[in-house]
Amino acid sequence: MSLRRSLLLIRARLRGRPRAANVRSTGSLTRRMISIAALWIGVLLFGGGFALDRVLSDAITRNFDAQLEYVLTAMIASAEIGPDKEVRFNRPLGDQRFLEPYSGLYWEVSGAGHEPFRSRSLWDRALRQAPDHVGTHVHIHNSEEFPGEALRVLDREVHLPGSPTEWRFQVAASRANLDDQIAVLRRTLVRSFALLGLGLIILAALQATYGLWPLRSLRRALAEVRSGASARIDAKLPDEVAPLVQELNDLLAHSETQAEEARRHAGNLAHALKTPLTVIMNEATAKNPDLATTVIREATTMRRQVDHHLARARAVGRRANAQARAEIWPSLKAVERAVTRMHRHVTIDVAGAKDAIAHVERQDLDEILGNLIENAAKYGQGRVFVTVVRDAGFIELQIEDDGPGIPAEARDKLFERGARLDTSKPGTGLGLAIVRDVIEIYSGTIRLEESEDLGGLLVRVRLPAAA
Repeated sequence: MSLRRSLLLIRARLRGRPRAANVRSTGSLTRRMISIAALWIGVLLFGGGFALDRVLSDAITRNFDAQLEYVLTAMIASAEIGPDKEVRFNRPLGDQRFLEPYSGLYWEVSGAGHEPFRSRSLWDRALRQAPDHVGTHVHIHNSEEFPGEALRVLDREVHLPGSPTEWRFQVAASRANLDDQIAVLRRTLVRSFALLGLGLIILAALQATYGLWPLRSLRRALAEVRSGASARIDAKLPDEVAPLVQELNDLLAHSETQAEEARRHAGNLAHALKTPLTVIMNEATAKNPDLATTVIREATTMRRQVDHHLARARAVGRRANAQARAEIWPSLKAVERAVTRMHRHVTIDVAGAKDAIAHVERQDLDEILGNLIENAAKYGQGRVFVTVVRDAGFIELQIEDDGPGIPAEARDKLFERGARLDTSKPGTGLGLAIVRDVIEIYSGTIRLEESEDLGGLLVRVRLPAAA
């Protein structure tokens, strides 16, 4: 299949692949905040307006009743019994409306067996007596006895000096004035509270818009980062948003680091595979009779390189798991059993914190310990010490052997891929390189030192302790 045809097939597959689903939105946060504020403002203003209407309406009504009660008291104070045993006033009431027919202000005095004594304003009408009222205290009630004119009536039973009759004093006034005052009050309250509510909602809208404006700035900054116009979010944002911006910048830096690592390791792998492939192609072109041996040798080299990069890729993928935890002691015991079966002359002593837990995946921990302990058994004289120590948020592993050791100037070379100081023993030379890469992926460190107790090599590994 030609290269052009392969590219066309890949392009067709990419076109047929479903696009990533759009982020599902739950609506505008600004509208949600404004709606909640408007609803709460409406509830508070309605409740407050209703309570204020009750209070003020009751106050107006009490003032209206107080004026009528003042007239009723003046009637009683000026009433007396005449020679004809009928009630009369010794002085006229001061309000001129009592003299005008149907003026809306009326009074009447009545008693059993006597002719009612009425104001001229009643003309040809009479006030109805409430049958349910008996007593000398003031009784207040509303009446609809006059067609088209609602009344507010106050009455009281009184015993006048010189008369055995129980006289009923009544004063009534049209409710039109009272209802007009209450209507004016309610219109004023409704308009005032409507304007107040509108002002508060506008204020809430401005507050929500201004308060959430930094998120719009953040969105624009992220769009610039996505378009490549900038590498980081440099916009000045409030203190509440600054930690989010810092996390986003750290995430961008982490992504750049991972991308750079991927590019670097892809380049390293390509470079590592290029030389063996070139050797194989040259040998095949020259029709070398040792082609099979060359292919096996170079394929082995290529496989080592592929294994190394695959191990590192697996470790990077597992590092993303924030819950990675591995118990040190079970892993050490498992590696100890495996190594002692391969090297029966070797004695491995393990000591230290048995309950230590490192922030690392168990598979990677096994690979680290397996490589280091196997190297100690392979290059030592038969004794290996492993010590587990807790140290300021880290778990330190000390692996010592009784071998010849490694000169200080040659220790750093051991971390290079394919580096081996002792070629008489089998190996690929990738063990320490893989171990170092995996440890660094978990933000750990590895150092090679001289063992004071056994005289050989001391490998000091520090891994983050699990919380």
